[in-house]
Amino acid sequence: MKNNLHAFIIGIAIVCIGCQTQPVNTNQTANTNGASSAKWDAHVEQFITDYFTANPNFAVYQGRHEFDGKLPDWSPGGLTTEIARLKTEREIASAFTDGQLDERQRFERDYLISQIDKDLFWRETVDQPHTNPYFYSDALDPDVYVSREYAPLETRIKAYTAYARNVPAALEQIKGNLKLPLARNHIKIARTTIGGLADFFAKDVITVFRPVTDAALQKEFSDANSGAANAIKNFDSWLGQQEAAATDNFALGADKFKLMLKQTEGVDIDLVQLEEIAKKDLDRNLAAFKVECDKYAPGISLIECNNKANASKAEGANLVEAATKQLAELRKFVQEKDIVTVPGTEECKVAQAPPYKAWNFAYINIPGPYEKGLPSVYYVSPPDPSWPKEKQDAYVPGKGSLLFTSVHEGYPGHFLQFLHSNRSKSKFGQVFVGYANAEGWAHYTEEMMYEAGLGANDPELHLGQLQEALLRNVRFISAIGLHTKGMTVEQSKKMFIEQGLQDEGNAEQQANRGTFDPAYLNYTMGKLMIKKLREDWTATRGGRSGWKQFHDQYLSFGGPQIPQMRKAMMGKDDKGSLF
Repeated sequence: MKNNLHAFIIGIAIVCIGCQTQPVNTNQTANTNGASSAKWDAHVEQFITDYFTANPNFAVYQGRHEFDGKLPDWSPGGLTTEIARLKTEREIASAFTDGQLDERQRFERDYLISQIDKDLFWRETVDQPHTNPYFYSDALDPDVYVSREYAPLETRIKAYTAYARNVPAALEQIKGNLKLPLARNHIKIARTTIGGLADFFAKDVITVFRPVTDAALQKEFSDANSGAANAIKNFDSWLGQQEAAATDNFALGADKFKLMLKQTEGVDIDLVQLEEIAKKDLDRNLAAFKVECDKYAPGISLIECNNKANASKAEGANLVEAATKQLAELRKFVQEKDIVTVPGTEECKVAQAPPYKAWNFAYINIPGPYEKGLPSVYYVSPPDPSWPKEKQDAYVPGKGSLLFTSVHEGYPGHFLQFLHSNRSKSKFGQVFVGYANAEGWAHYTEEMMYEAGLGANDPELHLGQLQEALLRNVRFISAIGLHTKGMTVEQSKKMFIEQGLQDEGNAEQQANRGTFDPAYLNYTMGKLMIKKLREDWTATRGGRSGWKQFHDQYLSFGGPQIPQMRKAMMGKDDKGSLF
């Protein structure tokens, strides 16, 4: 799933307090101060509206199409105004005391503040709008108008046209904001995610809107699309011109990295201790990988064993067909094993990712809570066609790795989590889901599904699950190394190959990603916090037999910071640790 990184959440229908076996209903509205309670609910509603107004692209992805075509104000004054607005919102929210709010509202207040703190960290503390062009990539991505069938083409072409007209001015604002010289890898990812839009405009977009027969709409669309494509090409050329003076100064530094963990995920921990946790889990998974290799292909090295498993591809003519078949099997497995509730009848389809998003092998686009009856799309990326055939073949995952990628993106990972979060009784909870919560849950489900019997103890399939775990383990360690210990991209790539057992193409992409996405440690960090919470929560609720209850309870929150979630589920007197 993409990040920024993407939209993120809280919301609770039920909170379990202390060691009670019955959940506490937090959808109450009665408290000692009904007026303050109502005032808080009105404030949350206004906060969401104001957030959408400041971030109209985010609103559109949530399904609020009155914001179609609009882009944020990225002028210097606009950036300053948004930081000031967030600080004012924080003060207002903090002024609501515990005594004025019921349990649900206190939880919501704390999450709202944490969402503001996260935004302020990236906007002000790290100063991404001035240092990293990837900050703008998600907002500039028009995929929602092109691939999400939320309205007839005649309506969507108007929305896209309005968006395209706004692109040239937005790009000029971005150029004016960026402080030179830029980090080399920040330029590289921007040339993919922003520069790559030019081909998307010239090919995919035109193909999608070709059936519109209204000549006037087509003329307006063509003019706007051409203008946007030319502006993208000029911006990409400008980025290319910056490469000669580019630096390798992408690292946050230890202080900001530690602050990132606290302000974006509520995790306050010594970095030495965190790295020890990361290395311990890497060692655990490497040991498990060796055990399976001894069964699957005894007498060869781990890398050779990994290559053998990776050479065994999933059934299907291509990645899309193979992943589609896997999703159907996974949904059936989840329901038959009664692992977690599958609410609703929404679909999850599979499609090939457009080239400008191919830096990420797999991700899912899930309609926001304001959309109704639309499918989610799980995208998979083919290898770069410019690579040698051997490198391309190695890039395509083996059937075990693809199976657990489908677990991660589909059942019971991202798709199922958002089926739950979109049903939260808190509208705030439907709109915001956090990085560590979403990616931690999706990654947690991979190992959990194997433990529940997926793969029937087949060493080859277990190796696939472990491949995914090792990839995220090395992300965890690389994030710390790249941003706090002077690790180079080449050193990170080497670690992805030797300990993450990745092919050269994936290793290169993963190492580069760490430079512009320092929070990609959240996959394993979130997973480990969820595993520990499950262990502690089910200790008094039936152990293994309490898994479904735990999963349903966990998902009922939407996606707040995991430490906040732990406090709600375990009670205020919880003495357990996060890890």
